[in-house]
Amino acid sequence: MPLHRVRPDHRGDPRRRRQEAALMRTDPIDKAYFTDERAGTFDVIGSVVQRSDALGHVTGRTAFFEDVNPPDLLHLKMHRSTRHHARLVGVDLSAALAVPGVVRVLTHEDIPNNVFTPLKLIGVRPDDEPVLAEGTVRYRGEPICAVVAETEAAALEGAARVRVTYEDLPAVFDVEEALAEGAPIVNEYQGNNYFTYEGHHCRRIRFGDVERAFATADHVFEWRYQSAPIEHAPTETTGCIVVPQPDGRLRIHSDTQACFFTLDNTALILGTPFNKLRIVGGTVGGGFGGKVDIAVEPVACVAAMLTHRPVKYVYGRYEEMQVSSPRAAERLYIKDAVMADGRITGRQITLYVDAGAYARHSPYGTTKAAAHMPGPYSIPNVRADCHCVFTNRTPSSAMRGFGVTIADFALETQMDRVARALNLDPLRLRLINAYRDGDVKAHRKVAEGTALVEVIQKAAEMVGHDLPEEYRRMSSLERP
Repeated sequence: MPLHRVRPDHRGDPRRRRQEAALMRTDPIDKAYFTDERAGTFDVIGSVVQRSDALGHVTGRTAFFEDVNPPDLLHLKMHRSTRHHARLVGVDLSAALAVPGVVRVLTHEDIPNNVFTPLKLIGVRPDDEPVLAEGTVRYRGEPICAVVAETEAAALEGAARVRVTYEDLPAVFDVEEALAEGAPIVNEYQGNNYFTYEGHHCRRIRFGDVERAFATADHVFEWRYQSAPIEHAPTETTGCIVVPQPDGRLRIHSDTQACFFTLDNTALILGTPFNKLRIVGGTVGGGFGGKVDIAVEPVACVAAMLTHRPVKYVYGRYEEMQVSSPRAAERLYIKDAVMADGRITGRQITLYVDAGAYARHSPYGTTKAAAHMPGPYSIPNVRADCHCVFTNRTPSSAMRGFGVTIADFALETQMDRVARALNLDPLRLRLINAYRDGDVKAHRKVAEGTALVEVIQKAAEMVGHDLPEEYRRMSSLERP
């Protein structure tokens, strides 16, 4: 099948037509493209569409941030906490500074605005995570000080020679234990081991009368679901190269997935105007949500500003696996009120999202999870308590549909278990309960363009799964 690329229809623009005619004379690929009768229709369903960056990737021409090699480049490596939770009694830098090639060691005192949260740009507070640890470490691997050296080897040696004296503190690693009375406080900036939503200790959904649904149900089913943290494991580890410019600006070559988000947050941490920074990015060697946490740019910028030289800061593979934000571990309890014919009349969900030691994007992910409850089903009575919990684990953050992916695993497994318990076809159970256009979801938004019924019907047809005629006649546009 030929490759088809899609561009807007400019047939009414004489200048554009002349440009296209010139391209057709010189570029055989564009000639094939412009003569495609589907060009300009924005209809790519059923065709193969070449990625805009595919040619660069397969020919090796794509430029990644590590392809930048400015003169006088310095290397930055981090000394990280060996404790899950401890006070920093002392940090001895003398042995690190004595390593040949070490230029400077940065501590929290060098960071203009050391405590931040990436979501402050959309009004989420409080700031709760130090760029470099200040007084206390709250997870194993938390950065304490940054060693800047002439070579990567010298920076690694210097980081290894930093000597930290700790006073160990009690740690908590389980979300429900973290919420129990008397649990050690993980994050003093938050004040509690949970994120507060509009005065509540969790993000809540209240819809209908769940207690009445349970009281009148033919069956009540309740199961527990648990996921572990999941690391993105990108081919290219997290990193950046910061190059000071003659006009005083900083040019940041980064593999961030969110250039402007990173620029704005870095500027706030540095206390500098946004226009003093320039992000060069857009090419990411794998990210999947894991490269949006502003983990490397601020400290590399500080190092470049203080040394007046380019600075490279990139995670080793061990660091990437240890400290880059994983998908959060989640625990869900789902309790369903079900009638004998398979109608689910009530659903109660208790969700615990393990944010780790700091908020990052977890409060947002927890809100997404709450809005997704009770799944793509029209259930008249819903109660959801979604807790964003702080523990002494690596901070979690974004990863491909975070807040929804693990919830879907639990919700759909719940549907299969209910079907099995009632000896019902799991697809018929879903068709009975599937939301239709016009249904009001539990968070009080009207469902539109649902198409779940048609997707289930088509899936059944493709795998030869028999559905009775009454189920094949069902539609997302009306409820039977």
